[in-house]
Amino acid sequence: MLITYDPAKRAKALAERQLDFEDARFVFESTNFETEDSRKDYGERRILCFGMLRDRMVVIGYTPRGAARHVFSMRKANDREQALIAPLLGI
Repeated sequence: MLITYDPAKRAKALAERQLDFEDARFVFESTNFETEDSRKDYGERRILCFGMLRDRMVVIGYTPRGAARHVFSMRKANDREQALIAPLLGI
């Protein structure tokens, strides 16, 4: 699976959240739940992917670009998201 990202956004996530876009592949390759982000027109299709990374639920925002997934955001899931998504992940 090809994962792309903006190096500056990756560096910001590493510095502020201690999350590495490179680790997104572990979430994509394991049990996850995806939903399209349709809150507004972003000019491209945006997907929110919920899954587990090192025993913590994370949310990855990405957009499909051909065969690649272009990651633009990665953060820890908040309490509300965890309560809602955990049953869908079987945890």
